[in-house]
Amino acid sequence: MNLEIRPFSPQDSEAILTIINDSIKNTSHNYDYFPKTLEETQRNFKEKLNEGYPVLVGKLDKKVCGYATYGKFRSKPGYSRTLEHTIYLNAEAQGKGLGTQLMHQLIEKAKSQGYHVMIAGMDSENTGSYRFHQRLGFREVARIPEVAFKFDKWLTLIFMQLILDKEK
Repeated sequence: MNLEIRPFSPQDSEAILTIINDSIKNTSHNYDYFPKTLEETQRNFKEKLNEGYPVLVGKLDKKVCGYATYGKFRSKPGYSRTLEHTIYLNAEAQGKGLGTQLMHQLIEKAKSQGYHVMIAGMDSENTGSYRFHQRLGFREVARIPEVAFKFDKWLTLIFMQLILDKEK
């Protein structure tokens, strides 16, 4: 099994789009209802890169199987040292260490850019993501019941945080 992490390239867009749209259509892990287009995905990543945010691609045996990125947590200037990340893997890559490698690189990039806090938002039923983030040092800081509605049921959003510069 060969794992590789590298910066996003436009040729990754279709594989990443498949991962995103699978999560939209088949899970409550992504609160979006409508599948994304290739153009939306490419525009989103281009904007992130233009704003100085990383987009990392994870490959398993030379196949794109996941990605991780981050961006603003909220738009007001008081939040400027806090960010929220996104990580998605296809089913084939889960439990093989790819997500951990992606997150370690993403966390190091955030630290090097001077961020103080990284936020993870997830659905309360996504226990795999919850445990994954706990292993990385994230702690639950908020649980917001019935904040989203998908698949004919109310969903609870959990926020977890990692303080990046504890030594400061």
